[in-house]
Amino acid sequence: MFKTTVTAALVGAAMLGLSACDVKKTQEGNVNLPKYDVQKTQEGNVSLPKYDVKGPDVQVSKEEKTVTVPTVKTEEKTITVPNVNVTTAKEKEQGGDKK
Repeated sequence: MFKTTVTAALVGAAMLGLSACDVKKTQEGNVNLPKYDVQKTQEGNVSLPKYDVKGPDVQVSKEEKTVTVPTVKTEEKTITVPNVNVTTAKEKEQGGDKK
């Protein structure tokens, strides 16, 4: 069960990281298709758009927490749980760190 919980947490953090990308269009695209009659009358020209994609900073660490674990009798155990910090591209540009 612990492995399932950790795996689910890591998958969730990865999905959050991917959705935190900031995409800016830096150049317009243009496509001039060649025109053909029986003979080619115009040369084709293709200019694709350019994008800057800045992904988030993701920091994963471990910290110990005391939690109540159900057993035959209830007792407290100290376990290591994942700690994920995500700094989006917009926050990186503003110079702030999300902790």
